[in-house]
Amino acid sequence: MDDSYLREFEAEVVEASENLVVLDQTAFHPVGGGLPSDTGFLIGAGGVRARVEDVYKDRETGKVVHVLDRSTFRAGDRVRGVLNWERRYRVMRMHTALHILIAVLNSRYGVLVTGNKVGVERSRVDVNLERPDRRLVMEAIEEANKIAARGVDLKIYYLPREEAMKIPGIVKLAKALPPAVERLRIVEIPGVDIQADGGPHVANTSEVGRIVFLKLENKGRNNRRIHFTLEP
Repeated sequence: MDDSYLREFEAEVVEASENLVVLDQTAFHPVGGGLPSDTGFLIGAGGVRARVEDVYKDRETGKVVHVLDRSTFRAGDRVRGVLNWERRYRVMRMHTALHILIAVLNSRYGVLVTGNKVGVERSRVDVNLERPDRRLVMEAIEEANKIAARGVDLKIYYLPREEAMKIPGIVKLAKALPPAVERLRIVEIPGVDIQADGGPHVANTSEVGRIVFLKLENKGRNNRRIHFTLEP
């Protein structure tokens, strides 16, 4: 939540059941909010390691559960977590690119997001455009690339929910609101975008690279799906 660039960390296993473990702290981002989970390894005493294949947040307890490729650790074990950094960094770039593109679409055309999915190789965002206008989307992507190239530093901070919800444009989802918690994590691209958001981002927009349009789909009345990738 505070340092998207943390690649390794030390932790203690507090719960273990077969190939599922819960740690006292983690840098692995769980699947959710349109983002995939991190992958990587947990390494224990003597170099014993298990691959982290998936990470999710338990809906009932809120605990972050790490799904391993085998049953290895027990409660009380000390481990070192190592993220698959190439994958994580690619997702960070995609995520920031998504925020910039959404900001442009919202400010230019007043559209809201109806769904999104960030991937490693390609991503998509659904918006409530009235018609599948490829020219409009291409213009928005061109503007988003100009913004990314400026090299704007992102700001990440926390605000009381009541205060945050008063900020214009803080919510760009058509049918959703931020979680009902006292403090919201705010991701701001100064002069471009501000959103309540819980995922990892790059520190500067220049790290995004170039957003490349892939295709535009009609997903029903007033719902268009924009597919894109990044170069390099």
